[in-house]
Amino acid sequence: MSVRAKKHLGQHFLQDENIAKKIADSLTGNSYDQVLEIGPGMGVLTKYLLERDFTTYVIEIDTESVAYLKAHYRNLADRIISEDFLKIDFDGHFGDRPIAIIGNFPYNISSQIVFKTLENRHRIPEFAGMFQKEVAQRITEKPGSKTYGILSVLTQAFYEADYLFTVSPSVFNPPPKVDSGVIRLTRKANYTLPVDEGLFFKVVKTAFNQRRKMLRGSLKSFKLSEKLREDTIFAQRPEQLSVQDFISLTQKIANDVS
Repeated sequence: MSVRAKKHLGQHFLQDENIAKKIADSLTGNSYDQVLEIGPGMGVLTKYLLERDFTTYVIEIDTESVAYLKAHYRNLADRIISEDFLKIDFDGHFGDRPIAIIGNFPYNISSQIVFKTLENRHRIPEFAGMFQKEVAQRITEKPGSKTYGILSVLTQAFYEADYLFTVSPSVFNPPPKVDSGVIRLTRKANYTLPVDEGLFFKVVKTAFNQRRKMLRGSLKSFKLSEKLREDTIFAQRPEQLSVQDFISLTQKIANDVS
């Protein structure tokens, strides 16, 4: 029995055991004792997670994969969640206990998985997994690069982001058309911001939506006072700003009186 990869679910099944083990081993296990794997497919990563000291849960929307896992990983049967990760109720499944996230993430929802993690960062101390290489680089990139953007700033506001290694298309079935990249996110000790987080998210997204413009132009919709617009930060483009710069920018906007 095997599972057919489904294009509409963005499935590319990892077949390299060494890489699966490396991904499983990328979790440190610090400050948590349970892990949730997203999209386990036929369990190539799952088997190595089950060897670790934490309790492993998996979440899978593909009913064929769920049937396969129940047949081949019977000790996991009561920890298989047959739901969409983007709609999961963490409280309902895990209470208030911390849980790490891991997976070979479907390309078509990988950015949404990151945003879901950010929304639940108070319960997710660590996150590791495989993305399309371009997305992995975008999440972990530092200021000054064209790759640096919304995902970079919002993720790195709350997590330390590390690019771990690159994976070739040849180790998947079916092989994707691009390389993949494995990353790890480790939540910062202080993962609350000293500004209104809703405003922070809005400032970052608005700035990068017109990334070629200086901030003086891209943030026009905030109706900034002339005095604030003269601040030197507004002569920069968004990719030049660090996370701390964006926090400072948000504070300036919040305190601005037109």
